[in-house]
Amino acid sequence: MEKFEKIYDYEDRLVRFAGESALFAEKLPNSYTAVYYRNQLIRSSGSPVLNYGEAQATVTDKDFIHKMSISVKELKESRGCLKVLTYLNLGEQKIRELLLSECEELIAIGFSMIKKRKATSTSTSTSNSNSNKK
Repeated sequence: MEKFEKIYDYEDRLVRFAGESALFAEKLPNSYTAVYYRNQLIRSSGSPVLNYGEAQATVTDKDFIHKMSISVKELKESRGCLKVLTYLNLGEQKIRELLLSECEELIAIGFSMIKKRKATSTSTSTSNSNSNKK
């Protein structure tokens, strides 16, 4: 497997990332260190999809930004786990590299979503305050 199949839906990509991370983690050895990072990776890679689901159900831009920020934070935590596993040379290298690459892309997309929402939130509040001055 050279690359993950292209999926354009962000939630579906998060689901795949969580699933593939769990499958990767299950194959790690049973040393103390591997078990520690296995458990951490499973938690941090599964959290973003759950927080994204909550973000989709938010009422305000502020709530959306908050939930998406948590999702991105957890993705960054997953990236850190994968980097430590790389340093320790634990787990299948090709899969680890694919997960790391996908994680980077998911972080960039999530950050872009936050940035866009902040921009529309700011422009909406600015136009609302300007219309209130009239």
